[in-house]
Amino acid sequence: MTVDKMGEIPLPEQIYRAIRDAVRSAVLRPGTKLPSTRRLAAVLDVSRNTVNAAYGLLLAEGIVSVRPGSAPRITEDLPPEGASVSLSGSPAAPLLSRRGETMAANLRGRGWGHRFGAFQPGAPALDCFPYEEWARCLRRAARLERGADLLYRNFAGVPELQKQLAAHLAVERGVHAEPEQILITSSMQSSLTLVSQALADAGDSAWLEEPGYVGARTAFHMAGLSIHPLPVDGEGADIAKMPAAAAAPRLIYVTPSHQFPLGARMPLARRLALLEAARTGGAVILEDDYDSEFLFSGRPVAALFGLAEEGQVIYLSTFSKSLLPGMRVAYCVVPPALVEPLAQAVRNFGCAANVQAQAALASFMDSGGYRKHLKNIRQIYQARGSLLVETLKERLGNSIEVDRPTGNVQLALTFRQPRDDVALALEMHERGFAVSPLSSYYIGSEKRSGLVVGFAGATEKQIAQGVEALGDLLANKRAG
Repeated sequence: MTVDKMGEIPLPEQIYRAIRDAVRSAVLRPGTKLPSTRRLAAVLDVSRNTVNAAYGLLLAEGIVSVRPGSAPRITEDLPPEGASVSLSGSPAAPLLSRRGETMAANLRGRGWGHRFGAFQPGAPALDCFPYEEWARCLRRAARLERGADLLYRNFAGVPELQKQLAAHLAVERGVHAEPEQILITSSMQSSLTLVSQALADAGDSAWLEEPGYVGARTAFHMAGLSIHPLPVDGEGADIAKMPAAAAAPRLIYVTPSHQFPLGARMPLARRLALLEAARTGGAVILEDDYDSEFLFSGRPVAALFGLAEEGQVIYLSTFSKSLLPGMRVAYCVVPPALVEPLAQAVRNFGCAANVQAQAALASFMDSGGYRKHLKNIRQIYQARGSLLVETLKERLGNSIEVDRPTGNVQLALTFRQPRDDVALALEMHERGFAVSPLSSYYIGSEKRSGLVVGFAGATEKQIAQGVEALGDLLANKRAG
């Protein structure tokens, strides 16, 4: 054994490694007597404390054992190098549970949500984000946020952001709630997972819009719920069209402000009928208000939460569309009776949002920066949505049906003739356009063929190129 007194590795570590490696290579076998600390220190020309420290490391790992009055020895019962415990019949690799297999079965629309490029549904415009102002808010939060919120506290949300959201929702959406009723989470998906598993048991029934958001479908599958499609038409979900034989729901998921993905707005009569059905049946309505900030024409649809009188609605929203998905901030507004148990569930499920991002967002809202940003991007998104529709109609008017969006960050187009929208979407992806097939949003066998196209982040050039690519693909299909 030699040591390098000028080396970067401390001397005790060098001695420890040398003996450990000798044991691993069977140069030193179990039971072998080691030199005393005094003798080894003299041989290596190091201090006795250095050897004591090395032996201490070996003792801590169980490589050597020491008896009072005796020299240290290599531990007798050390397993040979490379040995492992083997249990008869155990699998070669860990196996997924049934729930894990469900998760891995790619429930989220065959992976369409994980494809990236122009026209990606739900994606906001990166070129419109107020980076400098947001950076100032983050720096301010990093300097000032040094209290107990940085510890194991307020998992359900930073109080200042809860206050800002309560004021914003009261004015903009007619949602009147105390700040503590607003639970801050890391994403819409985490909110859906939280409420579906906390409010329903495996085997319970959940009604989901058809077509509808595949993220909600995934959350319900993971909770072991029985999913029933809720019919949708030009006025959104229609509770009156649910089959009489459908099991009474525990959860009803809807997007009344802008039906996802078709974009319809639910009229008051349907909203009231939905609330009455939930009240009489003991169901909880999950109101996903994912993009109500974007209304290009007409009056805003009142939130179901504001119409409910008996607390049968949970209001969910996110900053992924109005700001950026990467911020990882969403929230849900819950009835008073559910505040305490769901706040605890936020911690237990591990879906709490970053504290400093919350503090920065509260500052951004308080300064008026958020309101200013929304006003700016509404105009930009409306212009991009209108341009996309005009270009589609001009180039493909005989092949598709599409309406000018009244809001939202994406639109759905349908084909006049039957088309394989999955194949078309894949071919569009090869050309750099991350559209989604409309059929992937359906649960049942009756599906409409079309594409869901995001326009918020699409430039004029991308719109022209994307529509041209789709036109070429449709023409080639006809020719074939």
